[in-house]
Amino acid sequence: MLVSALYNIVDQIFIGQGVGMLGNAATNIAFPVTIISTATALLLGIGSASNYNLEMGAGREEKACRIAGTGLGMLGICGTGIAIIIVLFLEPLLHLFGGTPDVMPYAVDYVGITAFGLPFFVLTTGGNHLVRADRSPTYSMTCMLTGAVINTILDPLFIFGFGWGIKGAAWATVIGQAASGILVIVYFAKLKRMKLIRQMLRPDAVCLRAIASLGLASCINQIAMAAVQIAMNNILRYYGEASIYGSDIPIACVGIITKVNQVFLAICIGISQGCQPIWGFNYGAGKYDRVKRTYRYSVTLCTMVAVLFFVCFQFFPHQIVGLFGSGSELYFQFAEHYLKIFMLLTFVNGIQPMSSGFFTSIGKARLGIVMSLTRQVIFLLPLILIFPIFMGIDGVMFAGPIADAAAFTLAVLFARKELKKMKIES
Repeated sequence: MLVSALYNIVDQIFIGQGVGMLGNAATNIAFPVTIISTATALLLGIGSASNYNLEMGAGREEKACRIAGTGLGMLGICGTGIAIIIVLFLEPLLHLFGGTPDVMPYAVDYVGITAFGLPFFVLTTGGNHLVRADRSPTYSMTCMLTGAVINTILDPLFIFGFGWGIKGAAWATVIGQAASGILVIVYFAKLKRMKLIRQMLRPDAVCLRAIASLGLASCINQIAMAAVQIAMNNILRYYGEASIYGSDIPIACVGIITKVNQVFLAICIGISQGCQPIWGFNYGAGKYDRVKRTYRYSVTLCTMVAVLFFVCFQFFPHQIVGLFGSGSELYFQFAEHYLKIFMLLTFVNGIQPMSSGFFTSIGKARLGIVMSLTRQVIFLLPLILIFPIFMGIDGVMFAGPIADAAAFTLAVLFARKELKKMKIES
């Protein structure tokens, strides 16, 4: 997950240095495309892997493999479908995502190229969950690292060496994603442990329902992030125009901060995904003590990571924003102010996404969905729509910590209730 986030961070840094503020704003306008693709990948990947582990834990190997095959087949179909839709409706979608007249040319160039890498991106992001479930976590990490390293090497070469600007960043991303996707294909063609045969890749309706039931929580969490991102871009465009900053500065700054926060969230989600096979298998086998112990470890680790990022956000905002290129005094003023306020409760933000993955892994799909909706949809989205009416563009900043506090409280309450229930049953 960290490597997946680095795709966006590396592009943002090199684009900021080589293209400037409008390039940063363009990647922010493009970000909902990545989130929607990730949502599809997690729906199928986590849903397949969770069911696979639960069925394997219960000793039903043939059913587990049929579910894995359906998940892989659908990843290929859905990734290709998303790419086609993006190419066909590129400009209307980017305008919907908050594009301004100055930013649109950069966004069209960037997304028009990166759309060709989406089938590989979806296959890699979703398929790696099944690679891990098949007891090959090192190979899974190698797939992601390979693409990220290629992307990192090609970014400066294409942007600065060849002078391709934002198009160079896009091609570097596509090539990196293709390399990762090919490695996933090689694994399931040649290296897998699971008894998966070609016929199982044909989507099965019963298996697809099982996949959707356990993958929906993670999917909804990403869709909620996309909805919030789109709403925020449009709010920043509208209220920014009425402020001293204009529309482009807030969109560029929030894009940078969103990508930085994605690195933090990626680590926490990665911890949750790493625990997923342990939670699922042991819950399916009735070994609740292992489930509870792993949950406690993951909470501790996520909290340690969250505190580290909180310190960085509060004490080094100028240095963080400066990584992504230079800007005017107003640019840094808005970015630093936004980073400090919006990320004020970062130190508790790791619990909610981790708990959502926990409930999904043990087959409690409804609780997983509720957890995935709390911060983004139930709290943050209404707040960023209401607060700016009274506070202007500053209202977006203060919506963040309030939503974080509410989501954290609910996550703790639900998790404690579930752990107590396991204690009684063990």
